[in-house]
Amino acid sequence: LAQGDADAMICGTVGRYHNHLRHLEQVVGHGDGVDKLSSLNVLILPQGQMIFLCDTQVNANPTPQEIANMTLLAADQVRRFGNTPKVALLSHSNYGSADSRSARKMRKALELINEAAPDLAVDGEMHGDAALNETIRKRLYPNSRFDGVANLLIMPNLDAANITYNVVKTASGATSIGPILLGAAKPAHILTTSVTSRGIVNISALAVVDAQG
Repeated sequence: LAQGDADAMICGTVGRYHNHLRHLEQVVGHGDGVDKLSSLNVLILPQGQMIFLCDTQVNANPTPQEIANMTLLAADQVRRFGNTPKVALLSHSNYGSADSRSARKMRKALELINEAAPDLAVDGEMHGDAALNETIRKRLYPNSRFDGVANLLIMPNLDAANITYNVVKTASGATSIGPILLGAAKPAHILTTSVTSRGIVNISALAVVDAQG
C-alpha cells in the first residue's frame, strides 16, 4: 500500500487491533492535517435508521482538540454515506447539568468544533436520549442546532463508545459497518476478530470507494 502496489488495505481479522494500528501508523502514516487517527462504526438499525459512533477503537481518553478533530473527520464520512451530519456530543451531563472534567471536556470540544466548522449541525454536551429524541432535547434546550434525531454520536472516551456500539448492535440486531479508520494517508481499515463475512464485504466496498476517490 505504501509503495503504491495496492490501492487499499483491509486487516484485523487476526491479531490485536492496536498492533495493526501501530504498524499502519509507522508505514502508511497520517493524512494531511491529521495529528491522530480515530475510528468510526456504523449501525443500520432494523427500522432503517443509520447511526454513526465515534471513537470506538483508537483513543482511550481523547482531549477536547482530539474530539473536535475526529468529529470533523467523522462528519465527512457521514456525508460520504449520503447523509447530512447531525452531531451530538454525548456525556453524563445534559447542557451543563454537571461540571465534571469529562463534561467540561465535551463543552470545550463543542467550542473548538464551532470555531473550525461553524456550519456543522453539532450540539452538546447531552444525554443519549436527548440526542435521539427531539422532544426531550428541545424541552431541555429549545435552541438546539439540529432537528430530529442525531446521526453522529461522539463519545467522551473509548469505553463509552465501544460499550455503546456493542450493546446496541447485539440488542437490536443491527447491521454493522466498520470500524472505519479515519485519518490515514491511504485507504486502510482495521477490522476486529468478531467481524462477519458480510462485515468484510461492507468495509471492502467502502475501501474501494476510498481508493477510487
